[in-house]
Formats: sequence, C-alpha cells, structure tokens
Amino acid sequence: MLGDRVLLRPQEKEGERQTGGGLLIPATASLGKRLAWARVVAVGQHVRQVGLGDQVLFDPGEQSEVELDSERFLLARERDLHAVRAPADEQDRAGVYL
Repeated sequence: MLGDRVLLRPQEKEGERQTGGGLLIPATASLGKRLAWARVVAVGQHVRQVGLGDQVLFDPGEQSEVELDSERFLLARERDLHAVRAPADEQDRAGVYL
C-alpha cells in the first residue's frame, strides 16, 4: 500500500436486511446514503490513526473496489474514514472514535 491508502474488507454482506422491528428490507431497496463497517487488512506508510485489524466506518459509495484472489476489497484514503470502533472495555461496552 502506498501513502495514506487503506485496504478494507467489507463486513456487511449485501442482500436483505432486517430492521430492529422485524421488517425485511430487500437488497434492491435504496435507503439513501448509508455508511458501512469494514476491517482494515493493509495500510500505507503514512497512515497514522488506524491499524491492521481495526474496524472502521466508511461510505461505500466513495471507495474504489478491488478484487484480489477472487475476494472483494475496497481501497480508501485514511481521510475518507468516518470512525474507528474502539475495543471493548472491562464492562463489555464497545466505543467508537469519531
């Protein structure tokens, strides 16, 4: 990876989703701008705030898609990431760094 680039493995599978109330949303439905979570699998030498294995929040519509060894990845700049999920603390609460 070069510069401030980050290679991401998307977490959420595309397809039907279920709301908290139990409604099924088909894969073809458009919900406007929706952010997604991904895991960082590679970083460039100028990346400062995320590391390998971190979960990050990003906008899938602004990223470039790459296929390596028949697996789909996304390529982003560090500045395009919106948040990093913090590790769980002693009380089993997960936080988010914005």
